[in-house]
This record gives sequence, C-alpha cells and structure tokens, in this order.
Amino acid sequence: MAHSITHVIFDVDGLLLDSERLYDTINAQIAQEYGRTFTQDVRRKIKGKKEAEVAQSLIEELDLPITVHDFLIKDREQQEILLPTVDLLPGAEKLVRHLHKQGIPIAIATGSSSRSMRLKTTRHKDLFSLFNHFVYSSDDPEVINSKPAPDCFLLASSRFPDQPEPRKCLVFEDACNGLLAAHAAGMHCVWVPDQDQPQEGYREIATLTLESLLQFKPEQLGLPPYNV
Repeated sequence: MAHSITHVIFDVDGLLLDSERLYDTINAQIAQEYGRTFTQDVRRKIKGKKEAEVAQSLIEELDLPITVHDFLIKDREQQEILLPTVDLLPGAEKLVRHLHKQGIPIAIATGSSSRSMRLKTTRHKDLFSLFNHFVYSSDDPEVINSKPAPDCFLLASSRFPDQPEPRKCLVFEDACNGLLAAHAAGMHCVWVPDQDQPQEGYREIATLTLESLLQFKPEQLGLPPYNV
C-alpha cells in the first residue's frame, strides 16, 4: 500500500486552515439571532458539506425561521470580515511545501466555494499557488453529492494530468464526512480529527489517525521523508 501512493489530495477547513472555528462563530451568531443554540452535534453533521447544504441543514436542525438565501446573505457578510484573518494550522505549510518540492502532485478538494477560498487564502496565496488544481464542491457542477459521498475526491483525482487510480491517492481530512468520502472513493486517508469529532468506528477505516499534521512522517506511507 505505502509505496503505491503517487498523488495527494487535501481538504482545507480544519486541516490546512484554522477556519472551522470562524465558521462556528458565524453559525453561532446567526443561531443566536433567533434564540437558538449552535451545538457540537449539529456542527459535526455539517462539516464538509456544500455551503447551501450547510445552510439548509442548520435551518432544519435549529428550526430557523429564514430561507437558505437569507441565511447565506448573513453568512457571507460575516465571512468577508472573518475569513481573511484565518491562520494556517500547525504542520500545514511544511507538509505542502515538502510534497511540492519533492514533485508529488497535490490538489485541493473542499466543500467551500471559490469565493470563500479567495477570502481564506488572502494571507496565504503563495502557499496555495503550489496546488495543481482545486475542486470547490459548492461551485462545481460536476460535484453532484457532497461529502460523505466520494464525488469531490474522485473528481480531484481525475483532474490530475495523468489521472491516477484512486488507490494511488492519499487524502488528508479532519472531518468524519471527509474520511467516509475518501474511503468511499477507494483512497487512503490520513485523518486528523479535532477533539469534538467522534472516533469510534472511524479510526478503523482511516489509513492513519493523527492529532496534528506535525505528527505526520511522509516515509510511513512511502512518500519522501522530510530530511531529503
């Protein structure tokens, strides 16, 4: 298995960028406007989803008296303020630059839109310029189903020039939905869940489970080690 990996696909929110906490802040503020509470259980259900699906889920789960359109207006107003401030998560820059330097093709597959990615990468344009391509599930008409369906990862692999087989791709994910999507795509997955993610039943399908990208040793999965 290890030596068969030739391509790497990354999620973004909560994996490369510390943006989940900003989304949590936005969702909590919108919920509070209507006397509702944004809970961890609801948070887990929406991770990795397309933006419109997130809005619909929150409206249904929290019984919000607004439309998806109205929710997204409120959401995007706050995104314009908060997302440009987001920081990289520990180990993210080192790993991305290392893989690029070693000639490993890398891509992004995210539930985000291109608009929100533009905001989130305001301070990190140089790093994100290293990726071969991006799949924005919220915008891309070829992504029919969002995570935990495998669509975005299969599309990301098909857009590499040499179109590797899924088994040759390694996915980095933080969400349960993302891990399930990678597994459904037939890809290996390094899972870096936050402390609020349930782990029972999920660790078994992850190729490797880490507490942080800082713990990742590329050579464990047949990739060039950091000291090369």
